Amino acid sequence: MSISLGTGQFTGRSKLLLAGALVLLAGWFAWNALNQWRAEQAAGQLQVARDAVVSGTADAVRRHQQEMARQLELPAVKAAAAAGDPAAFELAFRDGMRDVEDVKVYPADLAQAYADPAAFGWSRLALLEQAVLDGHAAVRVVKDAGAARLGVAAPIQFGDQPSLVYIRLQLPRLTAALDGAVVPGSAYLGLRQGGYTVVEQGRRELGSGGEAMARAVPDTGLRVVAALPDIDAGPLGLGALPCAIVALLLLVLTTLVVIGPSRLPLAAIKRRQPQEPEEQGATLHQAMQEHQASVPEVLPTAAATTVAEQAPAVAVAAAMFRAYDIRGVVGVDLNPAVAQLIGQAIGSELIERGLREIVVGRDGRLSGPELATGLIQGLRESGCEVFDIGLAPSPVAYFAAFHLRAGSCVVVTGSHNPPEYNGFKIVLGGETLSGEAITALHARIVEGRLNRAAVAGSLQQRDVSDDYIQRIAGDVQLERPLKVVADAGNGVAGLIAPALLEAIGAEVIPLHCEVDGTFPNHHPDPSDPANLEDLLATVKRFGADLGVAFDGDGDRLGVVTADGKLIPSDRLLMLFAADVLMRNPGAQVIYDVKCSGKLSDFVLRNGGSPLMWKTGHSLIKAKMRQTDAELAGEMSGHFFFKERWYGFDDGLYAAARLLEILSQREESVDEVMAEIPEPLSTPEIKVAVEEGTQHALVTLFAAAAQAQDSEFFAARLSTIDGLRADFADGWGLLRASNTTPALVLRFEGDDAQALERIRSLFRNQLAQLLPEVADSF
Repeated sequence: MSISLGTGQFTGRSKLLLAGALVLLAGWFAWNALNQWRAEQAAGQLQVARDAVVSGTADAVRRHQQEMARQLELPAVKAAAAAGDPAAFELAFRDGMRDVEDVKVYPADLAQAYADPAAFGWSRLALLEQAVLDGHAAVRVVKDAGAARLGVAAPIQFGDQPSLVYIRLQLPRLTAALDGAVVPGSAYLGLRQGGYTVVEQGRRELGSGGEAMARAVPDTGLRVVAALPDIDAGPLGLGALPCAIVALLLLVLTTLVVIGPSRLPLAAIKRRQPQEPEEQGATLHQAMQEHQASVPEVLPTAAATTVAEQAPAVAVAAAMFRAYDIRGVVGVDLNPAVAQLIGQAIGSELIERGLREIVVGRDGRLSGPELATGLIQGLRESGCEVFDIGLAPSPVAYFAAFHLRAGSCVVVTGSHNPPEYNGFKIVLGGETLSGEAITALHARIVEGRLNRAAVAGSLQQRDVSDDYIQRIAGDVQLERPLKVVADAGNGVAGLIAPALLEAIGAEVIPLHCEVDGTFPNHHPDPSDPANLEDLLATVKRFGADLGVAFDGDGDRLGVVTADGKLIPSDRLLMLFAADVLMRNPGAQVIYDVKCSGKLSDFVLRNGGSPLMWKTGHSLIKAKMRQTDAELAGEMSGHFFFKERWYGFDDGLYAAARLLEILSQREESVDEVMAEIPEPLSTPEIKVAVEEGTQHALVTLFAAAAQAQDSEFFAARLSTIDGLRADFADGWGLLRASNTTPALVLRFEGDDAQALERIRSLFRNQLAQLLPEVADSF
């Protein structure tokens, strides 16, 4: 009896202890369920508020555009505009719109603004440029009268001169929707234009993460950003409902322990099959802040310059001034004296644009130091103030132009060309020079229109490599470690690539990362499969997840998988597009004419807006600025991210973004890429022709293809860059190379039969112009 009684007492205490533990555990799950339910409610309320602000802001923009149009149609306003009377125009305009703070009319050439854009105001200039581009009223937030204001501009005929009318209004006219929004107490909501936050509500410390839930205001440069504080996942990663269910089950179990199953109705103790907890989708836990630096508002300060018009003492070959850059053979076309004249011409153009500061960097070619010295001497002679960042990849020089607030840069680089070549890539005021802007530099040299400053511009030595790495690593971090082989091909990317990829969390195996301008291991061109053989072998030898390769100056990217496959750039662009469009639905994605026909459909299916454009990094960048696209890419391996970056081509940054995407997936690289369309296509085919004839041949080919009796009648033809013919089952392209005397062709088909049919169609048509090429492709 004694022993039985003791056992009974022990059992009772155990029940109480177990019941207490179960109650505490149930309370913990219940608290987590409540906490996550509140977070979900706040997220829902925030999304409703955000979408209401997007809609309200879009309506406000439309109202201001319509109001501007109505004002310009008023009889008194039209009469004053026709007479070209500024005072009468302003009086009539104000009479119909009394809360206008300022009314001005500018000639459409904006000469006053371009003469001194820093004093005029970059944001006001951007608004006026947008009105010219759109052809109707444009609305932007501007800095005017010492504060943020609402600006509206529209084209107008003023007297006999095409002009622009600009009005300044109070900002609440635009921000009323956000000012009146109901924001959950724990959340953040803001209205942004570029990197500038116009107005915000809620917890401002969350503002840096606002881009994760951002929504663009359609057809404007505005977006509404939103953020919530991070909420820890429930126990075992469970959400609100599973936590509540577990809490309820624990309370039932507590009841069973306390009162015993014998006191419950039979129905209450029937055994139930265990339920699997609800699976929770992966959460985006890392909110990224887009940083868009602007060109610095700096007034010229150096000594006055003069223009001495006299022919140069050194001959400068016109053939070096190409579509995208300046490039020639060192010792034949290029030497330090020629580089000095080119620097003086670039500096003269910069000074004429009202700018003065410029960054200079160079790649690892042996001729780089002496050419950079000559270039800097010419820039300083023209009156420019130079930041010399020394040995650095092209994208690091582009970054330095933003980081040092210079807005302009020149990179001494031969890119992926043979070692005996070198040249210059030029960005002035945020614009990458190309085409006529490049050839105009040669004309300036030949005509002797070169500035000569009374006092040479200053020179500062700066190293921005660590700043570049920190800027990227502060934004991009891998969710799981990846082993990657980085092949720089002995190009200048070898200085940065290993450190950058390690900084974001990758295990890096460097390959040919020693900078050597003779390129002793292989040519630094990742678009050629022959140059990736070392990379493929090293990836397999070390069991790496993937391999990345860069060209000579680091602005292009090539990728191979662990299974030894080269991933074409258009398929990489699809992967990047799917990622960017998750956060930016409806965003524009630009691709060049050499990319897959599947890319457009893929972008559309992922909620984006595809746009095919001309091949050439400078042309793509110009189109991005015009369309405000978030992403662009070329078949050559140039990738341009505006989302979370600056919009220039950067192979190193593209590699970091690729690893970030892959680290969020458990599958191998090959398995991830298996989800991306893989069309049947040819590599880029080049047919050598006589120097200077390639463009004429393409023009003749395109004319024949567009004739009424042409065999291309079933195709959709595009002539933005050569001739691209898209059929229902594939496409073909013929274009003129802008860098070599060659025709460039590429073909794609749904199957081998379609591919060969389209290829034969192009072959037969081209053979009528060049019979000797019939068997060349």
